[in-house]
Amino acid sequence: MKKCIILFASLFFLCSTAYGAEGLITKTSSHSVKETMDKLEKIVKEKGFSIAARVNHAAAAMKNGLTLRPTEVLIFGNPKLGTLFMQSNQSIGIDLPIKVVVWEDDKGVVTLGYNDPAWLAKRHSITDREKPFAKMTGALKKFTDAAVQ
Repeated sequence: MKKCIILFASLFFLCSTAYGAEGLITKTSSHSVKETMDKLEKIVKEKGFSIAARVNHAAAAMKNGLTLRPTEVLIFGNPKLGTLFMQSNQSIGIDLPIKVVVWEDDKGVVTLGYNDPAWLAKRHSITDREKPFAKMTGALKKFTDAAVQ
């Protein structure tokens, strides 16, 4: 019986990790990492969001004699919206500004990922900002859908 419990627990762990990280929304892109990120950056700028940084992890790896498939992160935000969340719980500052990662896997598939705003609300126990979180959810969906198409 004990062996069955251990086996079941192991299978549950393996299956649950195979589906991805908790709270991460992912979308497959029909473009390269660079093209996807270029599109996303353009959209974000056009909508008036502030770009904090664009990080090319593969380039940083290469500078240090390491290899990494194409991987980039765009960090951006809207201080008016982000401040509302931090007024409710400053711990959300660890997750703001928003970060969107785009990477190419070992099969050449390009994926875009970002934290689900509902998961962020839950993670930081923010229950008094439903409308701003809904606004963030809609904006991220719209921006990222356009970037991957």
